[in-house]
Amino acid sequence: MSNLLFAARPLFLDFLGAIVFAVLLASGVDVTTAALAGVFTTVAQVTLQLVRRKPVAPLQWLSLALVVTSGAATLITHDPRFLMAKPSVIYAVVGVVMLKRGWMLRYVPPIAAGHLTDVLTVFGYVWAGLMFATGAANAVVAVGWPQWWPAFIAVVPLSSKAALFAIHYVWGRAVAKRRIVAAREAEALAAA
Repeated sequence: MSNLLFAARPLFLDFLGAIVFAVLLASGVDVTTAALAGVFTTVAQVTLQLVRRKPVAPLQWLSLALVVTSGAATLITHDPRFLMAKPSVIYAVVGVVMLKRGWMLRYVPPIAAGHLTDVLTVFGYVWAGLMFATGAANAVVAVGWPQWWPAFIAVVPLSSKAALFAIHYVWGRAVAKRRIVAAREAEALAAA
């Protein structure tokens, strides 16, 4: 369980500002307050990292840019069509960032480091594909069936990511376990 939390924690923190914004908006908080809270949360996270002299990950910088940009656009337009289309843009940008080879390596627990590079590279591209597919589906629903958009955005993105995360976690854990055992056996044979 601790390895699962180790893997999920940075991903959760990378998108915390966007999560705060979405939760507040879904809870009926006005657009202005939700946007300002999301922007403040993300700016505070990045500022804290910089004050601590810790590196700010690319997804955190991306999250900061997206939250500030989308927050400003939301404050300026108050247009629900912008709110419906915004996730498609965000998913496309995140998908592009996720095309960077090896971006997932920072999410690996220390014990598995070096044992999953190939698996994580493939899953990195799978995650990018999921982002592109979710963005396209969001655009189709927002334009073609706007009355279904609230249900879509509440269910499909989160459930698809949860399902892929579960598959990714279980598969990665199994491969890492098998490779760690094989490496230890090879070391034991070499020492004998």
